[in-house]
Amino acid sequence: MNVHSVELYRRLETTEHAPGWVESGSLRLASSPARLEEIRRQAGWAARSGLPLELISADEAKALFPFMSTDGVLGAAYTPTDGQVDPARLCQAMAATARAGGATIAQHTRVLGIDVQERGGHRIVTGVRTDRGDVECEVVVDCGGMFAAEIARMVDVRVPVVPMSHQYAVTAALPWDEVGGRRTLPSLRDPDLLVYYRQEIDGLVMGGYERRSEAFTATRTSYDAVPADFNGRLLSPDLDRFDEIMTNAQVRVPVLADTGLASMINGPEAFTPDNEFCLGETEVAGFFVAAGFCAHGIAGAGGIGQVMAAWILDGDPGMDLWHMDVRRFGRHYRSPGYTLARTAENYESYYDISYPAAERTAGRPLRLSPAHAWHAAHGAVFGEKAGWERVNHYSVAGSEELRPHGWAGHHWSPCVQTEHLAVRSSAGIFDESSFSKIEITGPDAAAFCRQVFAGRVDRAPGAVTYTQALNERAGIEMDVTLTRLAAQEFLLVTGTALSGHDLGWLRRHARLLGSSVRIAEVTGGWACFALWGPRARDLLAPLTPTSLADADFGYLTMRETTVADVPVRALRVGFAGELGWELYCSAEYGMALWRALAGTGAQPCGYRALESLRLEKGYRVWGSDIGPETTPDEAGLSFAVRRPDSAGGDYIGAKALLAARDRGVERTLQCLVLDEPRSVALGGEPVRLDRVDDFVGQITSGGYGYTVQRSIAYAYLPVAAAEGDRAEVQVDGRWVGAAVAATPLHDPSGAAVRA
Repeated sequence: MNVHSVELYRRLETTEHAPGWVESGSLRLASSPARLEEIRRQAGWAARSGLPLELISADEAKALFPFMSTDGVLGAAYTPTDGQVDPARLCQAMAATARAGGATIAQHTRVLGIDVQERGGHRIVTGVRTDRGDVECEVVVDCGGMFAAEIARMVDVRVPVVPMSHQYAVTAALPWDEVGGRRTLPSLRDPDLLVYYRQEIDGLVMGGYERRSEAFTATRTSYDAVPADFNGRLLSPDLDRFDEIMTNAQVRVPVLADTGLASMINGPEAFTPDNEFCLGETEVAGFFVAAGFCAHGIAGAGGIGQVMAAWILDGDPGMDLWHMDVRRFGRHYRSPGYTLARTAENYESYYDISYPAAERTAGRPLRLSPAHAWHAAHGAVFGEKAGWERVNHYSVAGSEELRPHGWAGHHWSPCVQTEHLAVRSSAGIFDESSFSKIEITGPDAAAFCRQVFAGRVDRAPGAVTYTQALNERAGIEMDVTLTRLAAQEFLLVTGTALSGHDLGWLRRHARLLGSSVRIAEVTGGWACFALWGPRARDLLAPLTPTSLADADFGYLTMRETTVADVPVRALRVGFAGELGWELYCSAEYGMALWRALAGTGAQPCGYRALESLRLEKGYRVWGSDIGPETTPDEAGLSFAVRRPDSAGGDYIGAKALLAARDRGVERTLQCLVLDEPRSVALGGEPVRLDRVDDFVGQITSGGYGYTVQRSIAYAYLPVAAAEGDRAEVQVDGRWVGAAVAATPLHDPSGAAVRA
């Protein structure tokens, strides 16, 4: 989106409505070894994306920004195509272009309300009420900036943006003669000092992100309440809070100590709890959001407009934007206290290095499994996802010999190896209560599921189907297990953080198809515990009256039974690549069921072990290995979708899938085994084949496989790539050799899960 914005601003600069675009470039300094490692990784990502980002020395950076001191600077990243644009002129340029295209812009018009009607169980936008009359419409886009949350509350939608007090200074003129005369300076960031600079006529704009933040009007017990007449106004400067930024700014640009300030600006800026945008359609049909830009609105504005237009017209942004989708925020973000705590933490750590698997601390603990107290008492180390406290691993003995080099070694634990190997050799138990659970019921439930899911879902009650839902491009929108509980009752299980996405997708299509179905999230009502491993049947059998023999309880089936006096739905499925069951029980039975399973002697395990187990088995994860831009054929999931009929009209996306097959698959998800076991790729790293300079893909996910004792990674490679072909992966800025490997690495015949 940012690249598209630059291209747009360049084009506008050649028109009569030039926005003042100056392609000045940008510098990001590394003032610590850790930061240097970070920008080396960023250089790899940039190269993969076609963005011209160069790694340069401190002296080369000073040549571009002569006022800076190189003391402590180890290197820099330079992007020559970055630039600056005048916000007011850009606004006018955009407005003029929109008017030329037929748009009407009504200034000085206050929105009083947004009309919503209930139709067929769905809430739908019908119009906007203003102080200058009403507007009938079927689409409203909330582009309200720091007012976005207040606007959304008009239709009872939560947009978790918080206006934060953000300060910067505008300096007096710099001594340009001392550096060889006037010239254009690149923007400069020194995240280790928390500061940024950009040129403003003869001086600089200088600001940063304070460790002691302050929200504008939001509190722990109340939503933001921006004054209605705040348009164009500023807050009073808080010099005490800005003191650290001012001091740090003079460290990197010493001339500022002798340069006066022309002005101090303190203006509210809307930030989100995770530093990503809020885009897309909400639970109210026709009510879209484009807000929460976390000080990056100008940088992305052109691209944001492009994807929002596609989203509104086609129901699809054209790319995977789930990490920016407003639906990613769960119901707990209706809490002003939780939202504020997460947003303030995000703001204060804005320039911190975000290492893989780092855990946030604000607002915890919130969502707890029924067995949480047991986990805590038995040495669990918790992580958090979508507000859920989940076991990463337990405190068990392990070896440090396998700690990965570089970034992957941060937040790594030797405990994972012990848990992983216990599952492969005996059995392990996992608390999966956080997995999102959605019930689909009603007179049209079976027909609806057949239309929206690509797999063979019209099987008898008790059948479990692993399948996907596709978009109109044949991209994978959902990756789920769907259990048929009864003729018109289905249970869908999806990822912990995906309930908002999957609920939104299902409800939208229920509305478009006119299906009479009830789609309800039931996650909190059900605990889920998994028992997996070659001894799973032997350990579970004494606790249940149901025969667990393969002939009686086959793979991908469900039975209603009891386990240790607890009524359960037992599903014979697995994400570890071993024999086993997922056991679902009503939440009030959760602790009793977990204690019974722990009493079998199975090893309690966390999500880190589950990740390494699934990597060895080649199981896909939505959002990394697969997503809206990958088809089942590309992802190696053709077995999970039914063959489209000759017209391709059997289910949503079938026509596009048929057309893609006619064109031929050009890339497939393949497994790479790295030559160096302790060099571990985590996702996003560039990949090339046979030392060819051109990148052929990027790592979707990776990690260490403790059974196969190899560093494993997955990437979409040209379909011609075959087992044994050589490749290279750029890990932490260094090229590491790898080989294309047959998948799965563990139990390629699938005998273990079907034992």
